Amino acid sequence: MHSLIERLLRKRGIKNPTELQPDEKQTFDQWQSVLSKDQLTTDDIVAFIKTQIGVIEGKWKDLEVSTAKKADLIPYHVVYKMLLSAIESPTHAKKALEIQLNQLLDQ
Repeated sequence: MHSLIERLLRKRGIKNPTELQPDEKQTFDQWQSVLSKDQLTTDDIVAFIKTQIGVIEGKWKDLEVSTAKKADLIPYHVVYKMLLSAIESPTHAKKALEIQLNQLLDQ
């Protein structure tokens, strides 16, 4: 386990990652994956962002989470979605161009 994660868990009174809730465990696993590499790939970043978006959206669905706490998550969600869009925009542009060129070929 990475020392920063270990310190954070200790600070929060968590002795073992098995004590984490499912969404916390997902974030923990993602952090471990990211911190275990010397250099991140774009796919690593996309996976991390998608995980964070999923965690936020999961909290929005949770009836136990207060409306105020859900509202506090909106800026994080917006930023993660914008980052994901920026990373994936070349792929979308490429697909759109391929469709357009195929349509021109079919004429």
